[in-house]
Amino acid sequence: MTFFPERPVSPPAVILIGPPGSGKSTVGPLLAALLGVDFAETDALIAQRSGKPVADVFIEDGEEAFRELERSAVAEVIGAHHGVVALGGGSVLSEATRKLLAGRPVVYLETGFPAVARRSGLAGPHPPIPGNPRGRLRQMLEERRAVYEDLAWLTVATDDLEPEQVAERIAGAIAGAEAGSDAPGRP
Repeated sequence: MTFFPERPVSPPAVILIGPPGSGKSTVGPLLAALLGVDFAETDALIAQRSGKPVADVFIEDGEEAFRELERSAVAEVIGAHHGVVALGGGSVLSEATRKLLAGRPVVYLETGFPAVARRSGLAGPHPPIPGNPRGRLRQMLEERRAVYEDLAWLTVATDDLEPEQVAERIAGAIAGAEAGSDAPGRP
């Protein structure tokens, strides 16, 4: 099975998707360095354009306003950035974004609930926010998993790997695919 799509006429080199806490913002710059390209992330573009952190946009302006900014940022980086791109975890919820990602080199950083909870500070006995954030996180992961899997030409399970190892696996898979070898969708 060939997992690496034919290169689209337009950029980017690699697009990272996955839930919050999967390591996109950490792995992205490492992967970009290995590939000799630049790194961009849509959350940073949203923060730059809005003049405030993405969490503040989400809270102060509402989810729909945030998602509109996100759709715009995704379209911009997909069309213009030639390096590694990290998308926000919820960006794949947009049908327009899913269409933009079709046939592109999308890498899903698969991360299980325990790892996401640990990385986002929700693993302790007293989560930092009231209510049931762990339950909401678990539900979000389950709701998005199939979308991430459907979009990905490569899936890398990140739970037991250091960010450097994840970046190396992706770079190795790309090198193998570009050399014409068939490779599984999960290194």
